[in-house]
Amino acid sequence: MVFNSLEFFIFLPVVFILYWFVFKNHLKAQNVLLLIASYVFYGMWDWRFLSLILLSTCVDYGVGLKIDATTVAKQRKRWLWVSVIFNIGLLGCFKYYNFFVDSWIDMFSVFGYELKSTWMLHVVLPVGISFYTFQTMSYSFDVYYKKLKPTSDFLSFAAFVSFFPQLVAGPIERASNLMSQILNKRTFNYNQMVSGLKLILWGLFKKIVIADAIGPIVDDIFANYNSHSASTLILGVTLFSFQVYGDFSGYSDIAIGTSKLFGIELMSNFKFPNFSRNVAEYWQRWHISLSTWFRHYIYIPLGGSRGSRLKSIRNICIIFLVSGFWHGANWTFIFWGGFHALAFIPVFLLGRNAVYKDTVIAQNSIFPSFTELGQVLLTFVIVTFSRIFFRSASITEAFGFIHRLCTNFTYETYLHPLGYRMMDYYILIILFVVYEYIIRKDERSPFLFTSKVVRFIMYTIVVLAMLLFYDSNVDRSFIYFQF
Repeated sequence: MVFNSLEFFIFLPVVFILYWFVFKNHLKAQNVLLLIASYVFYGMWDWRFLSLILLSTCVDYGVGLKIDATTVAKQRKRWLWVSVIFNIGLLGCFKYYNFFVDSWIDMFSVFGYELKSTWMLHVVLPVGISFYTFQTMSYSFDVYYKKLKPTSDFLSFAAFVSFFPQLVAGPIERASNLMSQILNKRTFNYNQMVSGLKLILWGLFKKIVIADAIGPIVDDIFANYNSHSASTLILGVTLFSFQVYGDFSGYSDIAIGTSKLFGIELMSNFKFPNFSRNVAEYWQRWHISLSTWFRHYIYIPLGGSRGSRLKSIRNICIIFLVSGFWHGANWTFIFWGGFHALAFIPVFLLGRNAVYKDTVIAQNSIFPSFTELGQVLLTFVIVTFSRIFFRSASITEAFGFIHRLCTNFTYETYLHPLGYRMMDYYILIILFVVYEYIIRKDERSPFLFTSKVVRFIMYTIVVLAMLLFYDSNVDRSFIYFQF
């Protein structure tokens, strides 16, 4: 089941009504309902993979209790490794096994040895496996580092692991935030519900009007890059930047908004990354839940920035390469991660990696300075260029795209074979960027206007835009489902 489907718009009100009107003031019953609803939500994609979620739940539930039950350091660490090896093993089997086998075969073929791919597994990648395995591991890590007491309530823990709003594409929640809310009584809050509905509406707008609308154009340009000039390739990768942002941040908005309907607050996953002034700030604003996961559980344990410059650079490279590999079993993602490491290191060496941590562009003014504007444009260009690797199906295609981009400087007026009017999309992107700039100080208030009339006009525009740009022929699944 996906957020932008008819099934979800039937499913959500039913669960909401049962949650607040049938099981109100019954915490246990509410958690059981969330658990059942989450398994139904995920099972409608493929019920067979529910066994993986249940297995991961059982392992980390038991690991948490075992870690807490002993004070012997070696035993605690041994149980932590049970969680890590099991969850990474799941990812390795379903996501990375074929990649390693294929790479091994390719390596031997370079030396003239042709190996048969008899060891390849024909398995489907379970949706959301990278997200819920990391979430369950975070629970074991937090218990190990004594930041959280394990729960003996298995059903509530299972609801934490499978919580349907963020199950398949995040945010990757820390147990200390989500688990504590699931274990404690929740009360209905009208303002929280309204805030949630606004976020759902804004997330659907970003998905349908931004991501889905420009997706066919991006697909056409990347599929036929050899026949296009540099001007069209620049258009394609630029539109892809907005497509992946609208798609993934739209999902996060809907997830956060849906959680609010049930009295639960999830962490912010995007804070207007397109207005970042350097690559470090970009990673403080893009996919925040994953960035903080890597920082807390890999970067800091490796030593973070506490050692020599050389060790810090090593840790930065490890984090970005692992981040790339997390996104997919393809060399394109590893190159993408490596590219961001190379872009991040100069910022780190200049001591600029935390300078914009708590500020936004034009913090105390209406318009950005020329310096800020230049920084934003440069960061956007760097990030957008890296997405050539992110979007391409192979390294060969990625470098072919770049070669074409750098050698064919002729200008052409791009015409989509389906007859899309490009000017409509140029105007759409410009208006979207301007509106996000207006609301840039609060990612959770997409309709922040005090005037009821202005808010009503904005709601009307958003709904009409979704009706106008909705295309039943477009694949409505979210990009990050594949990760």
